[in-house]
Amino acid sequence: MKEMKVRLTFTEEILGTANNDKDIHAEYIASKAPDAPSMEEEIEAIGVEGMIEKGMTVFHRNEEGKPILFDYQIKGFFKNSAKAFNYIKKLPAYKTKIDNLIFIKERKIILQLPENTEIGNCQRPLRASTAQGERVALANSESCPAGTVIEFTIMVMLDELMKNVIEWLDYGALNGIGQWHNSGKGRFTWEDISDK
Repeated sequence: MKEMKVRLTFTEEILGTANNDKDIHAEYIASKAPDAPSMEEEIEAIGVEGMIEKGMTVFHRNEEGKPILFDYQIKGFFKNSAKAFNYIKKLPAYKTKIDNLIFIKERKIILQLPENTEIGNCQRPLRASTAQGERVALANSESCPAGTVIEFTIMVMLDELMKNVIEWLDYGALNGIGQWHNSGKGRFTWEDISDK
C-alpha cells in the first residue's frame, strides 16, 4: 500500500454541502447510507441549530464545533475528477477502484481557516426551466474563505493508481470541492507533505 499526506489550500471559497434541517438530512442520509452508526454521526455533525437559517447548506462540525469535510467527500471529488479524465483517457471501473482501492485515512478533515477570518456565506440565484416556465430560487451556503487549508492522508492499495490520484489533485485547480464547484468554488492547489 502506498501513502501520501497532502495539504490542499483553497484558492476560492469552499461552500458547505450539508442541509441544515436535521430531519431532511436524516431522511437523505438514511436513503443513501442506511448504516445506523454512520447516519447518527453525520446528523450530529450538522450541529448548528439556531445559528443558521433553515435551508442553508452548512459544513459538518467536529466535536469542538470546527468545520470539517468527511473522507467520503474527498473520494467524491476523486470520482468527479476521474469521470472528467475518462473523456481523455479511460480508467476502467474507476468508481469501483476509488471505492475499493483508494482510502482517506482521516474520517474527519478539519477546515483550517486563515487567521482573523470567519465562516461566511454565499448567496446565489438558481434558475430552472420548468413546465410552468422559468423559476428562480435563492441558494445560500456557509463558506470558508480562500486560503483555507485541509490536510489528509491518501492510501492507495494498487501503487499504479497513485499517478491517477496526482492527476485528480491537479484537476482541483480547475474544478473544486463542495457546492457550486462547477462555478469555480472550492478550487485548490495541493502539495505533498509526506516528509514534513
